[in-house]
Amino acid sequence: MLNEIKNDTSKRMQKCVDALKNELMKLRTGRANAALLDHVRVDYYGSEVPLSQAAQVTVEDARTIQIQAWDKSMIATIEKAIMTSDLGLTPNTAGQTIRINVPPLTEQRRKELAKVVKSEAEGAKVAIRNVRRDANQAIKELVKNKDISTDDEKRGETDIQKLTDQFVAKVDEMATTKEKELMSM
Repeated sequence: MLNEIKNDTSKRMQKCVDALKNELMKLRTGRANAALLDHVRVDYYGSEVPLSQAAQVTVEDARTIQIQAWDKSMIATIEKAIMTSDLGLTPNTAGQTIRINVPPLTEQRRKELAKVVKSEAEGAKVAIRNVRRDANQAIKELVKNKDISTDDEKRGETDIQKLTDQFVAKVDEMATTKEKELMSM
């Protein structure tokens, strides 16, 4: 029973870390990154699909993202989707190719984004701690029902705390890496 709780807790904490990873990928760092456009959705023949399903997105160089539409008639739709996204990027079309120049970030914008990174990381830590709380409540419920002993309860809570510490350390590492990436030119 304790192993099931530990496994479930580990999976749920990993989901918190994965969610943070996805959020951090959306933050623009001044470098071209194809993942920057992952959340852009395009109207592709009546249905909303991710940009990557309507076009090939590649990084041309450190400051340029290149988009090659699968269908020529989709170029205007893709441009419109990028313009209306919250990224603040302007696409340039040359024939069948769309290029996006990623401008360098100002110092003020870098600091703002660093605050966003810290906020996202703190949200992930709170989510991990909530998972820990749920696991500890499940362990207390097992003790209450006399399914496990108090020694097993202490051991289980210690193991859950170790898991929590591991995942919080991962979150801190990810946030630190992203902040360094933001602050470097």
